[in-house]
Amino acid sequence: MTKGCRHHRGRLAFHAGLAAENRIAQDYERRGFAVARRRWRGKGGEIDLIVRDGNALIFVEVKQSRDFNRAAESLSIRQMRRIYASAEEYLASEPTGSLTDVRFDVALVDGRGDTRIIENAFGHG
Repeated sequence: MTKGCRHHRGRLAFHAGLAAENRIAQDYERRGFAVARRRWRGKGGEIDLIVRDGNALIFVEVKQSRDFNRAAESLSIRQMRRIYASAEEYLASEPTGSLTDVRFDVALVDGRGDTRIIENAFGHG
């Protein structure tokens, strides 16, 4: 595989990921939630979406692949730990800090653009 081909595939994947995140953000907004941040980057890594549910926060990891199972399987334990660490960092800026009610959702987007949101996909730990 040539360097140009890899670069092109990487760029396509990046834009597909952005489109998936936008689609999921619109889904939360349509359901009455406010998107607080997109692609928030802390010292520990990036959180795709941070959504407000009243005083609570929802940290959303968006996974896009050709089918839902493949997308779900791409979330690793290491990524979950990174999301926890980044969420703790973000919570430091909230009025109630780490006492803020939170949940961690995983949003799956398949190759056709269909979505599936798994609320409380993984616990705090």
